[in-house]
Amino acid sequence: MDLALLRTFVTVHRAGSFTRAAALLGLSQPAVTSQIRTLERQVGRPLFLRQARGVIPTSIGDELAHKAAPHLDALVEITESGLDDDSSLRTLHLAGPPEFTAERVLPALVALTGEDGQGIALRASFKTADEALEGLAAGHHDLAVSTARPRGPLLTATPLCDEVHILVAAPRWAARIDADALRHKGASALENLPVVEVHESLPFVSRYWASVFDALPATSGAVVAPDLRAVLSCTTAGAGLAVLPRYLCTGALERGDVVALHEPAVPPLRTYFLVVRTGTLSLPPVTRAHECLQRAAADWC
Repeated sequence: MDLALLRTFVTVHRAGSFTRAAALLGLSQPAVTSQIRTLERQVGRPLFLRQARGVIPTSIGDELAHKAAPHLDALVEITESGLDDDSSLRTLHLAGPPEFTAERVLPALVALTGEDGQGIALRASFKTADEALEGLAAGHHDLAVSTARPRGPLLTATPLCDEVHILVAAPRWAARIDADALRHKGASALENLPVVEVHESLPFVSRYWASVFDALPATSGAVVAPDLRAVLSCTTAGAGLAVLPRYLCTGALERGDVVALHEPAVPPLRTYFLVVRTGTLSLPPVTRAHECLQRAAADWC
């Protein structure tokens, strides 16, 4: 059986679409369709059921994917690591959200790079949760850090840590907020105050308002910047209120650059997961990175 056909098959199985698989493989959609048909003729059974929005595997397709995918991943590992037994340097391709990856994940993994040529070379990509999981499934990454737990058997997720969210503002804004009114009236005490966010949809503020105040924010973003570190900088500069992960603004809180406006009994949390392709935890670079991050995360909560 042609390995190229199997690679295309596994990519389609993971992507759930001929179109997405073609983009990931750098092929045309007709070429992907032709390869899958060739493989189906060789197997003698249909491997996918075509639907309006993508494809779903048949039982035979699922069985073939589970048998073939780990071996294809292992071949990729051999190809990337080379055949020189004198060198044990391996490359780990990692994907995750920019702020958490930069502030938490990469510093923890630096210990694995080593100084004697016996460590792991790191290659990081900043991705949204969906992008990271899609790239992992397609074989572009070895390990993903994601706030979304993947579905299906091809990806395996392990809870890493919980991120606590807090409502903060610069001291001059905090001085304008009546603490008693905030405790008793909730979100109404914050109406008409400017908000700093990562997106126009106010994902962090909306989650906090719903969880803590059982309400929706009645404002739009005064400043929208697609990076939580930029949100913190703008909040420190006095642009308005923000909901931020506690780990990201601990230093600013200790210096008095920002003030925590509210301390709910149960603060909103967001869980991070370590995600790998099922079966690849047997690969040494993935195993070492996975274990390293789990140890480091014990001090992050």
